[in-house]
Amino acid sequence: MKVVILAGGFGSRISEESHLKPKPMIELGDKPILWHIMKIYSHYGYNDFIICLGYKGYYIKEYFAHYFLHESDVTFDFGNGGNMTVNSNLSEPWKVTLVNTGINTMTGGRVKRIEPYIGNETFMLTYGDGVADIDINELLRFHRSHGKLVTLTSVQPEGRFGHLSISADDRVLGFEEKPKGDGNWVNGGYFVMEPGIFEYLNGDDTVLEKYPLERLAIEGELAAYKHTGFWYSMDTMRDKNYLDHIWQTGNAPWKVWR
Repeated sequence: MKVVILAGGFGSRISEESHLKPKPMIELGDKPILWHIMKIYSHYGYNDFIICLGYKGYYIKEYFAHYFLHESDVTFDFGNGGNMTVNSNLSEPWKVTLVNTGINTMTGGRVKRIEPYIGNETFMLTYGDGVADIDINELLRFHRSHGKLVTLTSVQPEGRFGHLSISADDRVLGFEEKPKGDGNWVNGGYFVMEPGIFEYLNGDDTVLEKYPLERLAIEGELAAYKHTGFWYSMDTMRDKNYLDHIWQTGNAPWKVWR
């Protein structure tokens, strides 16, 4: 089954780094967040990726074109014509198709453009900036159980600020650091889609989260898989630094692979 990753946006809210590279190439530790997302899917056996490129997409092409240089120890033998030898085999079992989907194309338009690579098959889709400890196989089982066109993963993000419990006489009774938000569920990406989704995508200006998903909801063709574990989206430098700190501790919840 193919996994589609949206990686073409401008990342304007994290412009401190995105003015140099596309947001999916911003690193957590020494690896792009795109790599982290792919490792999550790969852990569950999904290794056929289609990456929708846009803004500074050549950086992503360069990364995969020189993957061994980026990820392996190599020896250059200049006395033998400059031959390169890869000293460690860190290759992934990945097939990666990189598709130019336009600089200004909206999310739905990007999905529409990769239709020829999908054919008449069920596929997965996510954004290039969110990590989670979601069980992809359970997500797929849920999708197959209800028979609807699209499943999205719903999540409850952490609140930004700590929560105070205050008594009637203004005493602080307790403090909860960064509780779950206001109880609402939001779209966390990690979709499973049937090829019928393409009938709801009309062109480059189509925003996936607007008409297509709203229409599917009205028609009863959109289901939500509730994920109560870890999920976090890297929208700003504050988010990047938070995720980077978690990764550096060695206990990143989304590191489901060994």
